[in-house]
Amino acid sequence: MTILVTGGAGFIGANFILDWVATTDEPVVNLDALTYAGNRGNLSPLDGHARHLFVEGNIGDQPLVETLLRTHGIRAVINFAAESHVDRSIAGPAPFFETNVMATLRLLEAVRSHIGALAPAEREAFRFLHVSTDEVFGTLEPDEPAFTEETPYRPNSPYSASKAASDHMVRAYAETYGLKALITNCSNNYGPLQFPEKLVPLIIHRALGGKELPVYGDGRQVRDWLYVGDHCSAIRTVLGRGAPGSTYTIGGNNQMENIALVQQLCAQLDARRPRADGRRYAEQIRFVTDRPGHDRRYAINADRIGRDLGWKPAMSLETGLRQTVDWYLANEAWVETITSGAYRDWVRRQYA
Repeated sequence: MTILVTGGAGFIGANFILDWVATTDEPVVNLDALTYAGNRGNLSPLDGHARHLFVEGNIGDQPLVETLLRTHGIRAVINFAAESHVDRSIAGPAPFFETNVMATLRLLEAVRSHIGALAPAEREAFRFLHVSTDEVFGTLEPDEPAFTEETPYRPNSPYSASKAASDHMVRAYAETYGLKALITNCSNNYGPLQFPEKLVPLIIHRALGGKELPVYGDGRQVRDWLYVGDHCSAIRTVLGRGAPGSTYTIGGNNQMENIALVQQLCAQLDARRPRADGRRYAEQIRFVTDRPGHDRRYAINADRIGRDLGWKPAMSLETGLRQTVDWYLANEAWVETITSGAYRDWVRRQYA
């Protein structure tokens, strides 16, 4: 048997595939369009590996997906493929709806066609796991309880609206066509291989480059931080034991204000790579105009996945950030290869 992972050259998808190959004997077919955030270098440890097949292509290419499903005897699809950066969705929403909605629709249609030709037992065993975000639930007030699987959807950005639409499509295909689907909604991920437009790698990269560290608004937005390795273990758990038709919220039990996170990263860099002038990295922090529709607080209640499937996060935020900082310090060449002129232009425009 084989699984198909979409978006497997991106941050979470690549970490998932690396962990999958290391912890299982099952082959994986990796379909990725290699957009700006997809990087074959993320998977360099698997170059030539017999159980990893990389295919460059788009989830919206229905004939290609149908061929992969049929040719490789796929028994499960894990869908990471998405446009995922809120700031970019505000600057230009259209690509988010093309990928996260229309291309996901064509992916679902390919899967529906494939399982329609399977024997009843194979159709019953087939799984479609859709990886989503807590941002579909909108924002929380300081005293509101954390998001659960029953929280109503209230997306506030083009990105979260497009992900909400894709969640609803997956649910509809489960109800209408009998697709054995699973949905996961995770909190903010961090860890190795994350493209440096997201907060943690952005701060590390700019701090080391002696540049200003941009923090939106007053920096007191609260996020629940989930180490990517914990997220990958949760997805494996849901794929293996989750009840078809179910949703699972996945969090790290690590709520922290953005400014506190940035200060903690600066302190870790002070200890590991001190500035040549002896000053502290926190002196580079600059508050910039808040982005439109910025959600104030996210928090995840992960009781269901803990109670029903026995999963809980293993990584503390302090240890996870330390390991992440160490990884970026040891892999500065990787960062340099992906922070091209286009990336620098984007950051300059976004935080001007």
